[in-house]
Amino acid sequence: MSTLVQERTTVQPAPARAPRRRPGKRTILLASAAVAWLVGFLVLHGTSTLTLPASELTDLHRSLNQFNAWVAANRADNPVFLYVFTPLRAAVDAVANVFITTFAASPTGLRLPEIGWLGTVGLLGWTAFAAGNARVALLTVAVFTFFGLQGLFLEATYTFALVLTAVLLTLLVGIPLGILAGVYGRVAKVITPVLDFMQTLPTFVYLAPLALVFLIGPASAVIATVIYAAPPVIRLTAHGIRAIPENTREASDSLGTTGMQRLVTLQLPMARRTIVMGINQSTMAALSMVTIAALIAAPGLGQVVVRALQSLDVGTAVNAGLSIVLLAIVLDRVTTAASRRADPAAARNRRVSRRTRYILLGITLALALVMVQLSRTMLWAAAFPKDLNIGPAIVQTVAAASQWMQTNLSLFTVSFREAVTTGILNPFQSLLTDTPFYILVAVIAVAAYALGGWKLAALTTACLGVIIYLGLWSDSMVTLAGTLVATAVVMVLGIIFGVAMGRSERVDQIMRPLLDAGQTMPAFVYLVPFLGLFGATRFTAIIAGIIYAAPVAIKITADGIAAISPTVVEAAVASGSTPWQVITKVQLPMARQTLALAANQGLIYVLAMVVVGALVGAGGLGYDVVAGFVQSALFGKGLAAGVAIVFLGILLDRMTQAAAATPVRKIPTTRTRAT
Repeated sequence: MSTLVQERTTVQPAPARAPRRRPGKRTILLASAAVAWLVGFLVLHGTSTLTLPASELTDLHRSLNQFNAWVAANRADNPVFLYVFTPLRAAVDAVANVFITTFAASPTGLRLPEIGWLGTVGLLGWTAFAAGNARVALLTVAVFTFFGLQGLFLEATYTFALVLTAVLLTLLVGIPLGILAGVYGRVAKVITPVLDFMQTLPTFVYLAPLALVFLIGPASAVIATVIYAAPPVIRLTAHGIRAIPENTREASDSLGTTGMQRLVTLQLPMARRTIVMGINQSTMAALSMVTIAALIAAPGLGQVVVRALQSLDVGTAVNAGLSIVLLAIVLDRVTTAASRRADPAAARNRRVSRRTRYILLGITLALALVMVQLSRTMLWAAAFPKDLNIGPAIVQTVAAASQWMQTNLSLFTVSFREAVTTGILNPFQSLLTDTPFYILVAVIAVAAYALGGWKLAALTTACLGVIIYLGLWSDSMVTLAGTLVATAVVMVLGIIFGVAMGRSERVDQIMRPLLDAGQTMPAFVYLVPFLGLFGATRFTAIIAGIIYAAPVAIKITADGIAAISPTVVEAAVASGSTPWQVITKVQLPMARQTLALAANQGLIYVLAMVVVGALVGAGGLGYDVVAGFVQSALFGKGLAAGVAIVFLGILLDRMTQAAAATPVRKIPTTRTRAT
């Protein structure tokens, strides 16, 4: 017996060692670029940095200022303005004024709206009930009543009126374009790159050129919002039409239907839920843009937040920010409920019969009309009673709490802020701003070539060349430094929480509603709480950018981890891998493309937030844009900064897209000995 065991032992082959993997061409190029960057910084730092002080202008900036003056002088006589831009502005103003006069304030008399607060609450509550269900109707009534208690009912209705105007105009443009893109492949090929470009741009970029063409005010805000909010509804409408099964379309064609009949009777009804989801996304984008458009004199809650941020009034900022959050929640819940009701399967699961629902709709409509009539005839129902205003109490309470935190938590908050600023932000920003520009251009071009080849290298070099031509290289590097640091933290959070969600359904069920809620809030809102904690610094903008971008990175990472085949994970566990080894050796490598996509989306979100962070002390391109709005002498520089943001966003977007598109290497499997 011992001899047999010995023989079996001796014939077993020795385990083959896995061959050492040599570094690939990409790794060598990236490492060489990093070494060249560090050597160039150490040897030549502080030279050829293209630094431009905040008060100085280049010849290009002065030319843009002259162009601004020329537009102002020739606006009334130039045919393009006379027959195109001015009529368009007047038409948009007319539509916006209809809703402003109806819900916010009339320009005559006591400046009371056509429908007072009570009628607005009743009418919007009934609309929410008709589009969704009783829950969202009660939520709508409660939230709009709370606006009155905050003392911000007028500002909230101004914002709501502008959002409503922008969404209606967006649907008039977006749904037909989405239908064309869904039906005709050539239209989709043409329009998709345009939509990609539009969704890459931060919100700030739209404001300066539109203010130049359409002046400041509601019209410019609505037009900017339409441009910003159109891509989601166009994309989802086209997707809903293209997603219809081919056999269903063939069955319709076999019955002899024409193209228009197929569209009306088959494609649009089957794509209805997807289209309503697009309306939801466009509505949330519209709210985010309308609040930021306060910088070009859009009335509403955004102006309250901007004034509060500029004066560091945390209490007022929190009060108005809370209103924006609540309005976002209402709009999200109503449009989400409408999309669920649009699902054909929802009709089979309804607890209330159609007849009963129609009866309830009729009764509640009558009640809403009574409330509208009271708001048109009774002063107490037209203007929210001032005796019920608890807004000052909220402002004072928040201001006191902010002062307490700054006094008692300053040891932690200031120490943490200064440690991160001096230990990470300043050195990395110095690495970008003090490196000679030609070395940095070469390093980025080599990195782009490693990721995507010559075409990407040429594109990134062209983008950097435009930034240099605009005279804003140093400010662009300041913005890039904050963006990259924040994105690195976002990816750490994305991996930690995304892996936890992807590996545990329970964790996913707990976290996903919180992440969804975080994505409904406009960018402005994230600045407010951190202003109270850390003061007006670039650190505040970076922290706000991290919190703003983390939900999308976490969700993308979680979906990528969850999509990995359970068979692969089970095989790794069966071979004796620990949970840590499964994550680091199997799941993360196989989800590398998903992680690159998460980094891409995180970068875009962070860039948008870091630019907005100029309102709380962040420098860079965002400061130039805001300064251009405030000082006419800096308008040209602000406009150039907006263009620089565009090309910086294109550069970051294309490089991370190239990383996401790289094929994933197959994971080598170790062979185990047969027993």
